[in-house]
Amino acid sequence: MWRFLKAAGFGCLIGTIGLLASLFHFSYQLEEDVELSWLFGLRGAIRAPADVVVVSIDRESSEQLKVSHNPDRWPRSLHAELVDKLKGAGARVIVFDVYFIEHRSSEEDGVLAQAIKKARNVVVAEPLRVKEIAAPPSSGPSGGRAHRIVEIVKPIAPIAQSALASAPFVLPRLPVRVNQYWTFQPEAGDSPTFPVVAFQFYAMPVVDDFLNLLKKVRPDRAEKLPVDGEVVNSAPGSVASIRAIRQVFEGDRYIVQEMAAELERSRILASDPIRRSLLLSLIDMYGGAARRYLNYYGPPRSLTTLPFHRALTFKADSADKKPIDLKDKVVFVGLSEILLAEKEDSFHTVFSEANGVFISGVEIAATAFANLLENKPIKPLGTLPYLGVILAWGILVGSVCRLATTTTAGLTVVGLSASYLFTAAHQFGDGVWFPLVIPLFLQAPLGFFGAVMLNYRQTNKERQNIRNALSYYVPTEVVNQLARNRIDMRRGGETVYGVCLFADAAGYTPFAERFEPGQLREVMHHYFEATFAPIHKTGGLVVDLQGDSILALWKSKQPEVKLRQQACNAALDLAKAVHDFNRRMDGFELPTRIALHAGEIFLGNIGAGEHYEYGATGDTVNTASRMDGLNKYLGTQILVSAEAISEINSFLTREAGTFLLKGKTQPVLVYELLCRREDAEERQVQACAQFAVALDLFRQRSWDEAKKKFHRSIELLGQDRLSQYYLRFCQEYLQHPPDGAWTNVVQMEEK
Repeated sequence: MWRFLKAAGFGCLIGTIGLLASLFHFSYQLEEDVELSWLFGLRGAIRAPADVVVVSIDRESSEQLKVSHNPDRWPRSLHAELVDKLKGAGARVIVFDVYFIEHRSSEEDGVLAQAIKKARNVVVAEPLRVKEIAAPPSSGPSGGRAHRIVEIVKPIAPIAQSALASAPFVLPRLPVRVNQYWTFQPEAGDSPTFPVVAFQFYAMPVVDDFLNLLKKVRPDRAEKLPVDGEVVNSAPGSVASIRAIRQVFEGDRYIVQEMAAELERSRILASDPIRRSLLLSLIDMYGGAARRYLNYYGPPRSLTTLPFHRALTFKADSADKKPIDLKDKVVFVGLSEILLAEKEDSFHTVFSEANGVFISGVEIAATAFANLLENKPIKPLGTLPYLGVILAWGILVGSVCRLATTTTAGLTVVGLSASYLFTAAHQFGDGVWFPLVIPLFLQAPLGFFGAVMLNYRQTNKERQNIRNALSYYVPTEVVNQLARNRIDMRRGGETVYGVCLFADAAGYTPFAERFEPGQLREVMHHYFEATFAPIHKTGGLVVDLQGDSILALWKSKQPEVKLRQQACNAALDLAKAVHDFNRRMDGFELPTRIALHAGEIFLGNIGAGEHYEYGATGDTVNTASRMDGLNKYLGTQILVSAEAISEINSFLTREAGTFLLKGKTQPVLVYELLCRREDAEERQVQACAQFAVALDLFRQRSWDEAKKKFHRSIELLGQDRLSQYYLRFCQEYLQHPPDGAWTNVVQMEEK
């Protein structure tokens, strides 16, 4: 359970980081600059609605018509002729993305105005002019700042009075890519842009139904609305009527849903899907955001495009094509070239090509109209859904990566990211824009690499815990080798030179009977804590524990005097530590016997099948164990072999004799280790000298003389069990001299 909670917590962290990143402006810029290109690229070009046609003012037409390549200098009689042709072909609305703000001759202006008035379906463009007016200096916080004033420039009076309406449509310039447009221009008093005006006129057959729906759901605002559709679509007040309808929608968050619900309940409209679709589009146009994302249909000329000169004659584009049907279409007229990168009315979009093929302003306006008609703009997720997706994706990715192994996490993240991208691309086809940059390029990598780092840290911590735990049972260097896979746990091991220390507590069995198991564990914990300290301090390794027995080693590749000296120091300190421990036990004692022997040792894994133990084997270990048992018979505490004390003069020792230990075939020369020479008392030195003389007399079979010297050693030490051991032999040999050859070797029959 804790593992899942940690994974969920990490997922929440990734989700929160995504939420925080989404608050910064750079994330918005990345979404605008990167995501839209990817999504449009994944979606590809789609079919544009047939009700939108662009009549292109281009170089081909200027050459065919033998007029200036500058469209601003074209005779207005050509535009008048075009209006007549389009009206005659049945165009429902004609939109000129051409500015008629300068007077020409009265004849030219009059011809165009007359054609527009006769058609009664023409909308002309209004440019916006920005002025910066410096404010007078003042002491206030805004003193001295310039004010930005935007004003609409109306077409010349004859044309403005003849047109059905005039409206602005302003887009940002390069290097900014055009992703959005305005349905209502906020800087121009919330004036409707000409795609909105064109759609309002195009939807004329359902305007009365629209007004009736609006008055039904908001009867209290009926007095602000036009009386009927003819008022909305009449030339004198069409723009004002559109503004009035927009004001009813503004600030009313529920009106769109209520009108849509009322429309669904209408039986008459339910049987006419075309009228119903137009009404829903009108509702969304007025009730939706003023600033919207363009849903481009593809590269330039994705919309049905007819060159200006062919529109005048309605010739087919080629021999196998029929003339374009303009009946009930909305026709946008404006500058539209194939190569527009250096033209004034050209814009960079998601479908702009590297060779400089940009899209014209009139095509963008026609695209905006087509989006309104289909009611399919690109809609980013709302604030709450957007934050929900970012948070949920972060939790999913973070949790999966935290729970899985590195390889599985990587494959899963790739799979989830591919699925998310596929879903986002599919939704984008329906106009819904899911975020990509933060989920796929921030949260997914962060979740994967963050989880890898945390999992590595956790694994490393677990390994360290295992190593720490294992080091209580196996030497640290062996643990390190195991961690690096440098040894085979079953076959691993080495033959080394080592000094083996064997320590055994005398009287452990009756001692253990006095305690409960838990109490005995605590007592032995303190005992081993005291005895291990001098071993570790001198560089020794505790390799085995059996009840009260300790087996420790000092090892090297070659025999070293320093190694033997460290072991002897450890033996003396261990004896002192036991003495201090017994003094704290209030009458309960564990007198400990110690033995040291040096030689070759195999150190490694011992066992078979499914069970192995790390330990030391060899004759050296066995001899040290036997020597520890010899302490019991000699009455000594620390015995060292001649091999262990060789070349060392810093300790006070005395030869204890040569013994053939139980089960051994070779005798061992043994010494008693008494203390360090700097700590030795004079009486101890004299006693050792007397004992050495006594032992030499003993070996010469001078039993009486040997007894005297052994007694002298006892007098000097106060208590000398080793001398008493030999005194018993002297007394026995005086009465019953040994038979056969005298070998000076004492044969032990017991361990």
